[in-house]
Amino acid sequence: MTGVFFLNGLTLSTYIVRAPSFKDTHHLTDGQFGLTGLLFALAALACMQFVGPLTARVGARAVLRVTLAVMPLLLAGIAVAPGPWWFTALAPVLGAVHGTTDAAMNTSAVAVERRAGRPILNGCHAAWSISAVVAALSTAALTRTDVSLAAHLITAGALLLAAGLVLGPRLPETGRVEAKAGDATGQDGAPGRRSGWSGALLVLGLTATALMICEGAALGWGGIFLHEQRHATLSIAAAAITAYTGGQALGRLAGDRLTSRWGGDTLFRLAAAIATAGLAAAVLTPHPTAAVAGFALAGLGSSVLIPLTFSAVGRLPGSTPTATLVSRLTTFTYTGILLGPALIGWAADQIGLAVTMAALIPLPLIVALLPRPPA
Repeated sequence: MTGVFFLNGLTLSTYIVRAPSFKDTHHLTDGQFGLTGLLFALAALACMQFVGPLTARVGARAVLRVTLAVMPLLLAGIAVAPGPWWFTALAPVLGAVHGTTDAAMNTSAVAVERRAGRPILNGCHAAWSISAVVAALSTAALTRTDVSLAAHLITAGALLLAAGLVLGPRLPETGRVEAKAGDATGQDGAPGRRSGWSGALLVLGLTATALMICEGAALGWGGIFLHEQRHATLSIAAAAITAYTGGQALGRLAGDRLTSRWGGDTLFRLAAAIATAGLAAAVLTPHPTAAVAGFALAGLGSSVLIPLTFSAVGRLPGSTPTATLVSRLTTFTYTGILLGPALIGWAADQIGLAVTMAALIPLPLIVALLPRPPA
């Protein structure tokens, strides 16, 4: 499963790090490019609503075999889009396929983890984090050697397509099997549970949204905060994002072993406390270098929180297929990704960026105190 997370992350991250090139090539204004990003996110959110029923019917492997082949083709197609209208049309399609892949791969990972009886989700999400680093470094290297946008993305698309075609048939069959098992052994026949909605799912969903708002604050506003509020140089401000993502990748590499040793609930609360301490250090210290260390600590603490939340949704009682539960949780995470930066920007206009960032400090610890499904 780690291979699917890596390929999906590499495709999306390659698209994201090439965003300035897309904007320049098609001469898009800030508003036009922002609209394209919004359409990308909305398309992803919309398609996630259908992943549960689709996966329950045909299985996650069938869905992923298709999406792992289509995403690289769309990436290459966007590279050769003849004009802004084609780019604006293709970007949401890529968002839709990415959203489908994201929900299906998390569904499969949750099912495999439950079947194996040992933690694997942190390792899967670590592969996603590493893919983002690979995309950033490879794009930087290719840009320095004057490789064109089209050559880069067509080559990347070809390699990703080949890898997806090799990996697809080797994926475990999940989703359809999990749905049948759930139907046979459901513990709760109440309509609310069968429809997939329950108080426990809502708590996990709001947890995921809150965590993604904090992540959006660190990644989308951390550098701006250091540069404008702490008068850091641009290089130190950029280091805050690198520190956060590096800490996140490191934590996820060790996350499964720590989950096996301490249990998911204990690790979640400990990691949330570390994330809160890191955010406090990043936001409250007046020294930019110390703030960068705080962002690294926040990334380390936050690293396991989303994977453990996906793992918890797989333990919810009832007859609802895993695919439906995971796709709904994924919708909550994307809501946090989509709304977080905008909400922070609005709040910063009203009360100032420093106060807004400080208000987010206790959020990881607050969600850690919410009830979680029994292990």
